[in-house]
Amino acid sequence: MSEPAFLPLSIAVLTVSDTRTEETDKSGALLAERIVAAGHRLAEKRIVKDDVYAIRAVVAAWIADPEIDVVLTTGGTGITARDGTPEAVAVLLDKTIDGFGEMFRMLSYEEIGTSSLQSRCLAGVANSTFVFCLPGSAHACATGWDKILRAQLDIRTRPCNFAELLPRLRE
Repeated sequence: MSEPAFLPLSIAVLTVSDTRTEETDKSGALLAERIVAAGHRLAEKRIVKDDVYAIRAVVAAWIADPEIDVVLTTGGTGITARDGTPEAVAVLLDKTIDGFGEMFRMLSYEEIGTSSLQSRCLAGVANSTFVFCLPGSAHACATGWDKILRAQLDIRTRPCNFAELLPRLRE
C-alpha cells in the first residue's frame, strides 16, 4: 500500500486575549507559522477578547464555513474568572475528543510538572470541523502543535490520523 499524498487542510486560528494585539500575539503567530510550514493553508487568524460570546461567535462562524477544516484557539483555557474558551466552545461540539486534553496534559506534565493541571484544553468535532483549544502560552502552543496536531493533521501519519477522517465527518 502506497503512502497517500499530503492533503493540505484549511486551518483558522483564534487568539483569545484581553491584552494581545497582532504585534504581541506570539502564540497565534507561532501556530500560523507552523500551519504554513507544514503545508496547510491559514484560512484566517483573529484575536478576540476573553468573552464567552465573542469567542463562540467567531468559532461558530468558522465551523459554519465549509471551507474551514480545522479551528485552533489559543488562550482562555485556564481557571481564572476571565478564562472562558472551554465554556464558549464546548456547547458547539457535536463530539468531544477527550484524549486530546488528556494527552496534552500528559505531555505538559513532562515539561512543566503539576502546573499542567491548570489547563482545560479540549477538542472535538463541530459541524464536520475539528476544533482544538490550546492554552495561551507560546510554549504550550508549540507543545500542542509539535507533539500532537502536526502528526494528526497530516494524512500520511500511520496508523491513523484526524485528516483521513474529514470525509467521514461529512457523511
